[in-house]
Amino acid sequence: MNTLLSLKHEDHGIFVVDTGFPQASSDAAYLMVEQGRAAFVDTGTHTAVPRLLAALAQRGLTPDCVDWVILTHVHLDHAGGAGLLMQALPNAKLVVHARGKRHMIDPTQLLAGVRAVYGEEVTARDYGTLLPVPAERIVDVVDGRVVRLAERRLQLFDTPGHARHHLCVWDEVSRGWFTGDTLGVAYPEFHSTQGHYGLPTTSPAQFDPPALKASVHRMLGFEPAYAYLTHYGVIDRVAEQARMVLGQIDRMVELADRFERTPDRTAVLGVALTQLYAAEARAAGVTLDNAAIEARLALDTLLNVQGLEVWLDSRKVGA
Repeated sequence: MNTLLSLKHEDHGIFVVDTGFPQASSDAAYLMVEQGRAAFVDTGTHTAVPRLLAALAQRGLTPDCVDWVILTHVHLDHAGGAGLLMQALPNAKLVVHARGKRHMIDPTQLLAGVRAVYGEEVTARDYGTLLPVPAERIVDVVDGRVVRLAERRLQLFDTPGHARHHLCVWDEVSRGWFTGDTLGVAYPEFHSTQGHYGLPTTSPAQFDPPALKASVHRMLGFEPAYAYLTHYGVIDRVAEQARMVLGQIDRMVELADRFERTPDRTAVLGVALTQLYAAEARAAGVTLDNAAIEARLALDTLLNVQGLEVWLDSRKVGA
């Protein structure tokens, strides 16, 4: 299998690597190449590391050519492979939000949180053992920090809303954002000649609707030509994606408020989100039937329900 897909961005030196988690075309890491030097943005889980190294080799580069591994945030579909990958890259520094640094140095608490959500068996199967990264190899950043790949500027911005430890990366060369989860998801099955469908991701446990909307608006202020989505791939309809994400954040919050005190809230909210996403996808020109849309978004819907419920319950604690 060819793990490296250029998606017509070879001129910009940007390549998407399908991590294969939990299925094809669902979770991407990005390889950037500039003047013989390389950087990865996000890593996928530990099982993606051979794919990342294969992508590097396909560009005729060796592991010592990698200067940076940049994490948008420390959720394991983005950062689970960081420790293992760093072991293979002798010269690389790991870039992470200051709030996430401690979890890269000691991932014990991070893994415990995953076990609490998914259970021991699923955690072991999907995420394996998280390896720590030595503190001296970590660069923790806050808003506005610039790192350079050769002479190429990559600027890192604090973009909370999905998580408080979330960064997005602005690349001046392509005029593109590496968005992590801030700009939601847009799977290839939901692209057509008429447009595409994208939706927010509110997975637990730090969903903050006003902060997420502010982050999206901030990114739009750069007038980006491209967005490099972790879930999944390169899109050039950035304003369209943002419009859909912003509108659905509001509608998801409305549903959460409506069903906050409903018995069996989890199930009711799941049905409501499933119906919302099918209707929004249809409006965006998706031709898949409702069953196919529901199946493709089943995991996202589950995680979004969990994120909305954590947000609802956190309001009670803060009241």
